[in-house]
Amino acid sequence: MMMNRIDRSSLKSGDHIYSWRAAYIYAHHGIYVGDNSVVHFTRRGQEVGTGTVLDHILVSSIPTRSTAPCTVCTPPSDGHGVVSSCLDCFLAGGILYRFEYAVTPAIFLAKARGGTCTLAVSDPDDIVVHRANYLLTNGFGLYNVFKNNCEDFAIYCKTGLLVVDQSTMGQSGQAVSIIGGPLAAVMSTPLRLVTTNVYGMVATAVGVYCASRYAADIGMRRDVMKVSVEDLTTRLTTGLLQVVEPSLAALTPTVS
Repeated sequence: MMMNRIDRSSLKSGDHIYSWRAAYIYAHHGIYVGDNSVVHFTRRGQEVGTGTVLDHILVSSIPTRSTAPCTVCTPPSDGHGVVSSCLDCFLAGGILYRFEYAVTPAIFLAKARGGTCTLAVSDPDDIVVHRANYLLTNGFGLYNVFKNNCEDFAIYCKTGLLVVDQSTMGQSGQAVSIIGGPLAAVMSTPLRLVTTNVYGMVATAVGVYCASRYAADIGMRRDVMKVSVEDLTTRLTTGLLQVVEPSLAALTPTVS
């Protein structure tokens, strides 16, 4: 599947881009701000750090760098993990993809993998670049693979939308996919008591997975609000907005 693969020549400032890491297990996201530079959110060079078995599967959220220092990239700050990298370092040898906004429900559900598109509408490119550059200076809080990751950062820069309930899932589509797959399998298991039809159970599991992705998309959720980037950093600085470890129940998207 080609997904949203693009050529560098078609890039424009304000684009939300991403590149898949090892074996398409995980994608790293960022905002292209022009002049061959990408602003993105990392965990300051450490592994994703979920504290679970996923640590052995997920790769680092920061691009692989050569031993020779890049003259374009800025090193991670001691205070936060928002960094600016050249496009080559961001891609780390991977393929360039563009994240899609304002897709139709049909297109959204046709994407088997989360973290490639959203139903939400993007703000103008100049506002997106302003948010990214502002957060480059002021930070985006603590990195959390389920709650506050590189995709959450890029989606916020594009939309200005923030999840109000900080104990639930963030905006990240790939985080929802990580939870949604096993969730769909668990929820479809009781069908074995009703039918032995494997195809029926598979179809139900797929349906549950798609419904969970759709309900959890930032463009469909009701627990979000528009927050200016200046207000966001003020809340982070004063402690009014904190990233907490979500419970298992909170990680499960509500499907109505």
